[in-house]
Parts: sequence; C-alpha cells; structure tokens
Amino acid sequence: MNKTAHFQQRMGQRGISRDMVDLVMGYGKAEGDRIVLSRKDSAQLLAAARTLSKIVDKGGLVVVANGEAQITTYNYTGRKH
Repeated sequence: MNKTAHFQQRMGQRGISRDMVDLVMGYGKAEGDRIVLSRKDSAQLLAAARTLSKIVDKGGLVVVANGEAQITTYNYTGRKH
C-alpha cells in the first residue's frame, strides 16, 4: 500500500513507527475506510505474545490433530516423529 507524504509526515509528528502501522494493518479491524487496533485488542495481542515467547523458549510446539480431535502435543525438535 502506498504511503502519502501527508501520512509519512503525520507518522513522524505523532511518534508512530512503520512497525506499529504494520501491526494495525495486520491485526486491526476495518471500520469503513479506517483500520483500528484498540487498546483492548492490543492487550489481547500482548497476552498472545507472552504465550508465543513461551513457545519460542520450548523451541516450537506441535499439535497433532485429526478433524476436530486434538490427539497429542509435544515440543518441536525439527524432525518428524
């Protein structure tokens, strides 16, 4: 998506980074011509980030499923079991 000069100027004036804009574009909710990432939605993403951090510490995570049934789960080791 193209960023206008006005957009880039406002980003600078308001201390908004490209990474922040990318998060809003990726996780925000469309409301007409706006995309909004609210404080509540941001807090939920932050909680998910803490969970992701735990998964990273484990080296990844695998869930084996068949249809709606979750069969087993284990730490990812980089190879197939």
